[in-house]
Amino acid sequence: MKSISSLLAKPVAVLGGGVTGKAIVDFLLSRGADFDLFDEKEVLVSGRTSFTKIKEPHRYGIAVVSPGWRMDHSLVEQLRAAQVELISEIDLAWLLKTEVAPDQKWIALTGTNGKTTTIQMLESIFTASGTHGLACGNVGEPVIAALMAKEPYDVLALELSSFQIEWSSSPHFVASAILNIAEDHIDWHGSFDGYANAKMRLLTMSDIAILNASDSEVVNRSTAFTGEKIFYSLDTPAPGELGLVEEILVDRAFGSDPLEAQMIAELADIRPQVPHNVSNALAAAGLALALGISHAGLKAGLSSFVLDHHRLELVLESDGVSWINDSKATNPHAAIAGILSHTSVIWIAGGLAKGAKMDQLVKRAAPRLKAVILIGSDRELIADALATYAPHLPIYRIDSDGSSEKLMDSIVNQAKKIAAKGDAVLLAPACASMDQFTSYSHRGELFVQTVLKQVK
Repeated sequence: MKSISSLLAKPVAVLGGGVTGKAIVDFLLSRGADFDLFDEKEVLVSGRTSFTKIKEPHRYGIAVVSPGWRMDHSLVEQLRAAQVELISEIDLAWLLKTEVAPDQKWIALTGTNGKTTTIQMLESIFTASGTHGLACGNVGEPVIAALMAKEPYDVLALELSSFQIEWSSSPHFVASAILNIAEDHIDWHGSFDGYANAKMRLLTMSDIAILNASDSEVVNRSTAFTGEKIFYSLDTPAPGELGLVEEILVDRAFGSDPLEAQMIAELADIRPQVPHNVSNALAAAGLALALGISHAGLKAGLSSFVLDHHRLELVLESDGVSWINDSKATNPHAAIAGILSHTSVIWIAGGLAKGAKMDQLVKRAAPRLKAVILIGSDRELIADALATYAPHLPIYRIDSDGSSEKLMDSIVNQAKKIAAKGDAVLLAPACASMDQFTSYSHRGELFVQTVLKQVK
């Protein structure tokens, strides 16, 4: 394995001037390394201005690529043609770890949905159990920044996107969890298989796999993994599994006797007690148990955990109507979880579909829907699916009127007109937000502000 010093012996090309790129640049500056920063537009990062073109690709020893850059990007292909080694920020961080924190343990998780909730549950477990650990990667700070902390952490828990996994090959994880696999980022990976295979590559870097037994894609695609597999589900667990027995989350995998079930937590400790959130808790528990954290630490961490902003966030209950912000549901798989948590839903949906299909989502959701409010560039994908599976369902299309604020005013106003006692008005767009908002959090914040202004 190369050392950091040998890796930095020649100039480094850094691709991407965003959050990850900045962390890479800060590290390289701290080491006095020679590097150039490249982005699709000129940006200023830590005092360095980026270039948009590569004039001398052969001068670089390595290129560190930020996640999200496609494999066929013109700058990537230019560097590859010059036989420059391409690595991810995660790969670079792993090499740094071997130097500055050789005893540090890494665990990881990925999935189409639930990643951030699960990693935050895990961080809550760290706090409650006295484990000196940090969640990083696709949440919080980049991994390279976490490794530059004055006092090294004992454990890093990495939330990883399909992009990050696709670009990485060096890390070694004590355990990794795969929560679920459903259509997402097809535009980047080119196909569902490409996307799913990227997710499953995480297992090639892991000793133990914590796997969702209720997700057929995860189960079927993990058959080639020869390491230790521990499945979890909401069913009664067999020996070697994690699961649910009546009101108790139980462990039959990590104890000294797999014939005995040990309590992880009670259902009452998990808030909200919706099925996908309980499933996330089991995944977090599996990763924590792989690190040797006690069952008491698990229970304390899960019971003190509060769900993240923009994820099934109850904004207001007024006149028997629940107003719920699930703006982080940026793909169909995430949206269905919110819809199935209620019986009569006024669904606010639409945006950028990222190549995902909407038919299965609408087919499953249709019995719970009272009406649908559609917005955004790809809303007709949802409308077409509704025409097939719920042809009599009322649909209201809301067009942008010059600003995100005005658009959200119109959305909430329309929902007020049709909502009645017992309904849930649910913002779960099943799409990305960037066509009409700056981010899913911007979309969610505007929803919260507008509901509190118009409804309260």
